[in-house]
Amino acid sequence: MFTRRSRPRTLALCALPVLALFGVAAFAPLPFTLAQPGTTANVLGDDHGTPVISIKGTPTRPTTGQLRMTTIVATGPETDVRIGDVIDGWFRTDRAVLPHDSVFPTGGSEKEIEKHNLDDMVKSQDSAVEAALNYLDRKPGSVDVTLHLADVGGPSAGLFFALGIIDKLDGDGSGGDLTGGRSIAGTGTIQPDGEVGAVGGVSLKTQAARRDGASVFLVPKAECKEAESELPKGLRLIPVTNLKDAVSSLRSLDHGGKTPSC
Repeated sequence: MFTRRSRPRTLALCALPVLALFGVAAFAPLPFTLAQPGTTANVLGDDHGTPVISIKGTPTRPTTGQLRMTTIVATGPETDVRIGDVIDGWFRTDRAVLPHDSVFPTGGSEKEIEKHNLDDMVKSQDSAVEAALNYLDRKPGSVDVTLHLADVGGPSAGLFFALGIIDKLDGDGSGGDLTGGRSIAGTGTIQPDGEVGAVGGVSLKTQAARRDGASVFLVPKAECKEAESELPKGLRLIPVTNLKDAVSSLRSLDHGGKTPSC
């Protein structure tokens, strides 16, 4: 049994391992990745002097407005993230603390992960072309679509590649632009059947979109809550579940019709 006098000393002794753990945590790398808003790119425009979307074998139409795909920038897979970085990230709206495995699920070296992301981008581009041509009821054999976007990996630009192809070939279907002359931004993967999938990092992408002048943001419906959490003033969210939804919403927006909201 401890006497009353021994209690302060006992508490002090018990606190030593806790303090030691905090000391180790302050210097030990943690299994997190830090992310922030990245670049955006207008898929209706050029990238380093090359059109992002090139179409041969069928007439195309000039476009106005912008369709801006969005990105995040994350610390590399081999970058040490420490507790001070994590605490700082939690208290900033322009930073996010993400589990390492959610950003780099494949593991491997930086070069291996970069290759994986570029492969995902190529697959996403193929799916976007197929989805857009399916939507327009065009046969791939008579239309040659080339997509070019340097220094960007991953599948999250799929939806906007598909929308860009549709705008260049058909616009809003009534002689106007799918964008209505606006700067439209967003994110989402795409399947050949037009299904739009979630991507992650949406709250950071909305900030990148507004920073670069967008007034509307298309977001996968499943990520509405995250998109609303740090939504910049002046940016309107439109949830989508498939390519048909996205096109219909943009048409309604341009003609003053009712559009869905988060």
